[in-house]
Amino acid sequence: MNFFSEIFSNKVLGISIFACFLAQFIKIFTGKDKRIDLARIFTSGGMPSSHSSFVTSLATLVGLERGFDSTGFAVVVVFALIIMYDASGVRRAVGKQAAILNQIVDDVHHGKHIKQDKLKELIGHTPVEVWMGAILGIVVALVMV
Repeated sequence: MNFFSEIFSNKVLGISIFACFLAQFIKIFTGKDKRIDLARIFTSGGMPSSHSSFVTSLATLVGLERGFDSTGFAVVVVFALIIMYDASGVRRAVGKQAAILNQIVDDVHHGKHIKQDKLKELIGHTPVEVWMGAILGIVVALVMV
């Protein structure tokens, strides 16, 4: 049981998870339709990036706790940069490809039933969504520490 009590008492982990969930909560209000959409709390993509919020909060807290010149901070920053690059690069490209494939399927089959669901198009983030998530994560870390 000591393992679980240590995990649940880890302030850095708790604040980082809170930053991630806060970003997901904010997505309810930031959809394209300009209306509140509770389903968006469970989706990837959108404003702000919860991935960025999560890892920048973690990096900020590790820097504050271990020092911004520590190896631990360097490792977390590299990890955070990879996550943010992936969110705005690779995952966004997959979303664009899904949109194109969905359009091709619609155009080719002209209403014929296809046994494939539409591909999810909102997967990645724009650079602005990544930056806003990163700023949110840093602010949450600084406010909650």
